[in-house]
Amino acid sequence: MDININSYLFILGILFLNGCKLPEKEISKTKEYNILWIVADDLGTDLGCFGNDLVYTPNLDQLASESILYKKMFTVTAVCSPSRSGLITGMYPVTLGLQNHRTRFKKVLPDTILPVTECFKNAGYFVSNGDGRKNGIKGKMDYNFKANFNELYQGTHWSQRTREQKFFSQAQIFYPHRPFHSDSLQPINPDLVKLPPYYPNHPIARKDWALYLETIQHVDISVGQIMKQLKEDGLLDNTIIFFFGDQGRPHARAKQFLYDPGTNTPLMVRFPDGYGAGAVSNELVSNIDIAVATLALAGIERPKYMQGLDFLSKNSEREFVFTMRDRRDETVDRIRAVRSQKFKYIKNYYPDRPYTQYNVYKEMSYPMLPLMHVMFEEGQLDEAQKIFMDSFRPPEELYDLETDPFEINNLATKSEYTLELEKLRNTLNQWVNKNDLGVYPEDQAEIDTAQEQALKMLKKTLQKRNLPENASYRKHVEYWENKLLEN
Repeated sequence: MDININSYLFILGILFLNGCKLPEKEISKTKEYNILWIVADDLGTDLGCFGNDLVYTPNLDQLASESILYKKMFTVTAVCSPSRSGLITGMYPVTLGLQNHRTRFKKVLPDTILPVTECFKNAGYFVSNGDGRKNGIKGKMDYNFKANFNELYQGTHWSQRTREQKFFSQAQIFYPHRPFHSDSLQPINPDLVKLPPYYPNHPIARKDWALYLETIQHVDISVGQIMKQLKEDGLLDNTIIFFFGDQGRPHARAKQFLYDPGTNTPLMVRFPDGYGAGAVSNELVSNIDIAVATLALAGIERPKYMQGLDFLSKNSEREFVFTMRDRRDETVDRIRAVRSQKFKYIKNYYPDRPYTQYNVYKEMSYPMLPLMHVMFEEGQLDEAQKIFMDSFRPPEELYDLETDPFEINNLATKSEYTLELEKLRNTLNQWVNKNDLGVYPEDQAEIDTAQEQALKMLKKTLQKRNLPENASYRKHVEYWENKLLEN
């Protein structure tokens, strides 16, 4: 039976939606390809190709139509420095002691551990890392180990390589990291945004979310520019492109936490020969898998210490993804989680502490936090919204992600879920015992330094906003009302 290419790709997409895998790609076909990682900062799955009909992302939607789109890629944590440390090494940050956010007293990696960049340089590739918005500027690294840019990378753009040299390049896009940036060409009406049910439907919340979506549109513009440059340089037809975020949404109950919005980010893999174009995968992928899969595509032997899986291989498929949270800025915490296709289990090591432990960066950057504090004090939050504002948290959380995708209804104490709870608890404990090799508690000098830095940031921000040091949550809400709603 004859079948045209469009019908084939449609059928391929249907297969993927049902969890089937593409046939394994022959390594010999890809050895001469360049490889480009395009990395967005704090990107949730809020794109047109993920079903958001408000955001305008034509370049990303086009890239998705030419790629294999992975809907269930999760970063190992929901903050940049440990997530990026895992990405560049192909290892869990807790195994290397890199789990806390922006360690001040950084150590070098063990001699036996090489960043993936070294593997590519050793194979003769030109390795670069640049700002995806403007050529010639160094790209973000933000690793929790001692890393010199000029030692890890040979330049900032693929155009700096010698003639005909293959490249492994990264293009970093700062957006949609806060502060958000409006898009005057494609403004989004705050009254049309669809907030998750754990947020109050308030004008401040809607405006903040609309600005987040508009900032994603700036990501789209940058991606369009990168794709245009590849085409103009005659490289689009021999470059494999990975597009993904370093973590999920920069919002309350997302960034720094282990619910899906904090760790779920889009992943697209575009092959220049059209392989898999338009296919949609629901298989579980961890961002530590990206390094392993990239090496395999280049025909470079995978270092044995890497803990990621080659998700592009027919022989590698995850049953679980593992995520982790530790100190974030000055806020000490420890949370571990394991996610299957259907369930997520979260272990809180500090159940006596609130979810909203004070964190200067979030308190000063997220208008949702002071708003929810005020609304909680005034009894204006519903049951789903009050959970996150409680003064403590349960030691264990279990969610059925199929019936409860917003992770609101904790099933950990429900007798009918005992078997699933025990299964995931045992799975996580086994993983922790094998892979969680960090030092606990952390060196007090690290915590003290983080607290000092946070205090400096707090004082500077309050002075800039003309607010007193003891400003109430109400005063902060008034600040955001003036800033976001004045027009």
